[in-house]
Amino acid sequence: MDRRIRTTVLLAACFVASLFLLAYPIYVIRPFRHQGAAELRLALEVLRLRPVAMVVAAVLAAIAACLHWRSAQSRLGRGLAAAAGLFVVAFAGLSRVNVYEQMFHPVDRPEFVDVSATKLAGTEKVLAIRIGDQARAYPVRSISYHHIVNDRLGGVPIAATY
Repeated sequence: MDRRIRTTVLLAACFVASLFLLAYPIYVIRPFRHQGAAELRLALEVLRLRPVAMVVAAVLAAIAACLHWRSAQSRLGRGLAAAAGLFVVAFAGLSRVNVYEQMFHPVDRPEFVDVSATKLAGTEKVLAIRIGDQARAYPVRSISYHHIVNDRLGGVPIAATY
């Protein structure tokens, strides 16, 4: 196999691997979707290995893109090699961003109503806390869009989450 084919295969493998490493955990762990035990286990393992694997993929892709650039006979071949290498490096950078932190912002100043004024169904789940003679209930339905509520109860800072 000649060098240009080997570098093309290596570059394509780095591209596919880095795209998988970036996209699979996001696909599996996304909110409001059932996750099977096996797929969640794999997604969490990918997240654990992803930092090192992305660095390896980015380095190999950069080397392969440089080697392919030298041996490419057309501008299109060089452009595709450069684009693939840049995409792998970009995927590596994007893998460092926690998309869920970008999507879900904590509630820092929650507003409450008296229990008699709530519009909750009798079966609706809430997270409840009591400190001394003060109590609060945080509807899970509301928290699911924020994932965390920063609050103070009886002068004590609390974080309601699930």
